[in-house]
Amino acid sequence: MAELSLQDISSQLESQDSRDRMIALASLRRFPSADAVPLIKKVLNDEILQIRSMAVFALGVKQTDECYPILVKLLENDPDYGIRADAAGALGYLGDIRAFEPLVRAFYEDTQWLVRFSAAVSLGNLKDVRAHDLLVRALDSDEVVLQQAVIAALGEIRDINAIDHILRFVPSTDWLTRQRLAEALGNLPSDKSISALKYLEKDSHPHVAQAATISLSRLGA
Repeated sequence: MAELSLQDISSQLESQDSRDRMIALASLRRFPSADAVPLIKKVLNDEILQIRSMAVFALGVKQTDECYPILVKLLENDPDYGIRADAAGALGYLGDIRAFEPLVRAFYEDTQWLVRFSAAVSLGNLKDVRAHDLLVRALDSDEVVLQQAVIAALGEIRDINAIDHILRFVPSTDWLTRQRLAEALGNLPSDKSISALKYLEKDSHPHVAQAATISLSRLGA
């Protein structure tokens, strides 16, 4: 199958067949951002949610000056919570530190846990220590997946001051939470981290034990 030209892709993005539009959007991966973004914008309001989701994700990968304001607008205003979550995730990929405030607002104000989950992950991707207070408070969430995202984010931003807060998850009954903890501690060098990791290295779940071993190696312990 011949590779599509930009002109082909532009035409195909206007096809009545959603499969054509999806293939065209995927084909933009191999083009430079400056060429891809104007075409990605054509399907940002597509009637098919999966295509919209792909387009939003693409804006986080194909980075131009246009992407940041588009993604913030989607995060703040889109009626579909899945698209808001996609926008939050794409802002993390974008790595633009201006996204810190919109992501914090989304975390506090959005009522959907999936959006808050994506915002927490992206705050970790931004690696901004200003997220400390928000993330530590979010450890009290009732959503286990949100707790996992927050633990991972605290590790990503290398927040040494969060160690005592996340160590309470060592005895968690959820193995994935313990795995995220073991991974995060590998970015937080301290005697407490090493002690906890040596304990987690004996965990009954192999994924947790392996993550602890890798983190101990990273810490040179």
